[in-house]
Amino acid sequence: MRTASLKSRLNLSHLSASGQAQYRCQKALELKDRGEYDEAQEVMRPLWNRLGERPKVSGLHPSVVAEVLFCVGLLTGWIGSRNEIKESDAWAKDLLTESIRLYELVGDLRNVAEVRTELAVCYWRSGSLDESRIMFSEALENLPALGNARARALLGIAVVEWSASRYKKSLKILRDNAPVFKSITNLALRGFYHNQLALVLRNLAVESNKTDYFQRAIKEYEAADHEFKAAHNTVSRAHVKNNLGFLLYKLSRFHEALEYLDQARHLTASVRDKVRTAQIDETRAQVFIAQRRYAEAESAARGAVRSFEKAGRQCLLAEALVTHGVALARLGKIERARFTFQKAIEVAHQAGALNAAGLAALTLTEEIDDLSPVVLSVAYQQAKEWLTDCQSEDISLRLAEAQKKLPSEVEIASQGAAEILFNKPSRLPDEVLKFERRLISQALAKVDGQVTHAAKLLGIGRQRLAYILETRHQDLLKDRTPIRRRGRKGQ
Repeated sequence: MRTASLKSRLNLSHLSASGQAQYRCQKALELKDRGEYDEAQEVMRPLWNRLGERPKVSGLHPSVVAEVLFCVGLLTGWIGSRNEIKESDAWAKDLLTESIRLYELVGDLRNVAEVRTELAVCYWRSGSLDESRIMFSEALENLPALGNARARALLGIAVVEWSASRYKKSLKILRDNAPVFKSITNLALRGFYHNQLALVLRNLAVESNKTDYFQRAIKEYEAADHEFKAAHNTVSRAHVKNNLGFLLYKLSRFHEALEYLDQARHLTASVRDKVRTAQIDETRAQVFIAQRRYAEAESAARGAVRSFEKAGRQCLLAEALVTHGVALARLGKIERARFTFQKAIEVAHQAGALNAAGLAALTLTEEIDDLSPVVLSVAYQQAKEWLTDCQSEDISLRLAEAQKKLPSEVEIASQGAAEILFNKPSRLPDEVLKFERRLISQALAKVDGQVTHAAKLLGIGRQRLAYILETRHQDLLKDRTPIRRRGRKGQ
């Protein structure tokens, strides 16, 4: 009904083709700021039918073509992320890159910078933090000193630093550019600013044990909710409720936390935003772990992991994997837990979020008791290295406890941390061959290399074992007794 009424209001027959396209882009971006992605897509329908498809821009002025490509690219990234379409960021990057080229041809550097800001968001969503940071910085070089566009780029850099667990740097960006953020006129953008400031304060409250930061974070969340309510942005209000629920969980107010999280989940589910729903489920899993409701925690975290994998959200995936690993370990599913922690380390490391990789490595040493001395030592050393910039008193205490588990002496092989901590793919035929070789080697050692006796131990015939040695494990031939050739009759 809402979409039908929207279509009936869009009588653009009095405008030229380029004028109609410009109006549709403006309207779609307004709807996107309210979190009304389906309506925004519907407004663009005459020019663009579906995600992954190039918009129809024939006959439009070059600058308008650039604007349409920007709008469709932006919507592709956000809608695709919501709907767990991993390819959407690649599609969005292609459209936005083409928009930049067209704006450069007409010499519009201001719009080049604005499109580059959205391109940086695509890189951030896919976990390429270094590339995202560079894109935002390049965009700032050609944006006005004040206003929404500059605030959006600065806020983007603050989000990147927060994603990399560089909370103090994120806070410095937000504080040093206070005049820019005060110049924001877009209601949704003002809400994002207050929400991001609250997130940073919340993390610093945990890291630095500054309890007053918790209260300041709550006030910033309230301010964010006020702006999103005024902007009619339901999805972002749900995000704020999720963040507030997480803060209450950190204060051990579990019942209140779950109330906010249930409200948030209801809102995101109502607009079919799967990624936001997954973020809430990951938070709920952490609360369940604190309440020792491990089965519920495992189920919630598993669902979050699945959604982030589908959407290609690497930083969120790394965090959810750690939570899932903890739940699995507490349920006694040790092998799955270890695999999950090691996957979290790998995902975070590849995304450039070394603090997140360090937390995953540290949690591995805490939750898995039967790690080999080598894995334990490497996990601890990498956690210590990757968390060097972390000033958290809690992390320092956890590292000190982990150090107590280390063996007094351990010889670490020459391979790097990745070889030891990352999950290695296994080919079944190769693993079977290794196992077969090990059994034969042990059998030969027990009978002093006599093939006949080794074959009996292995439950196979002598000729069968001899054939296996000659064709599959020639390196073991040196361990068998010499072959004695029988002479022919009559010689």
